[in-house]
Amino acid sequence: MILETERLYLREMNQNDFGSLCKILQDEKAMYAYEGAFSDEEVQEWLDRQIARYQKWGFGLWAVILKETNEMIGQCGLTMQPWKETEVLEIGYLFQRLYWHNGYAIEAARACKKYAFEKLDAKEVCSIIRDTNTASQNVAVRNGMAAADRWTKHYRGVDMPHDRYVVKREI
Repeated sequence: MILETERLYLREMNQNDFGSLCKILQDEKAMYAYEGAFSDEEVQEWLDRQIARYQKWGFGLWAVILKETNEMIGQCGLTMQPWKETEVLEIGYLFQRLYWHNGYAIEAARACKKYAFEKLDAKEVCSIIRDTNTASQNVAVRNGMAAADRWTKHYRGVDMPHDRYVVKREI
C-alpha cells in the first residue's frame, strides 16, 4: 500500500488489475476526454506504462481500492507529464462511472498532493485537464489548484486544448 485515506487505499497496479482497468478505460462515457474507449491492447499498454513508471520514478497512477469492498474503483496518482517545453509532476485520476459523485476522486487526489509535497518534496503539483472536462476541473479546484495556462495536445488525431491547474507547496 502506498497511501491510505478514510475510505480508500492506493497501491501499485499489477497484471491482476487488467479486468478492473478495463471497466474504466473501455467505458466510452468515462473516457470522453480521451476521445473514446480503449482496446484491450491500449489498456495493456496503459498498465505497462504505469508499471514502468513505478520502476523509473517510484510512482505512477495507482489502483484506488475501496476499503469497504476491496474493489479497484479507479486510479489516481502522480506522473511526470510533458507540458510545453518541460515535464511537470501531475496528479491524475480516472474512476469507474459507478463510483462518480461520491467524493472518491478528491479524497484520492488530496492524498496524492500531500504525498507529492511531503514524500517527494515537490514545490508544486498540477493536474492537466481537457478544457471540456468540467468534473475533473472541479476536482482540481477542490484540491486547491487554480488554472495557470493552456496548451493544445494532439491525441488520437484530435487537437485537444488542455488547462494546467497548479498548486504550490506552502512554505
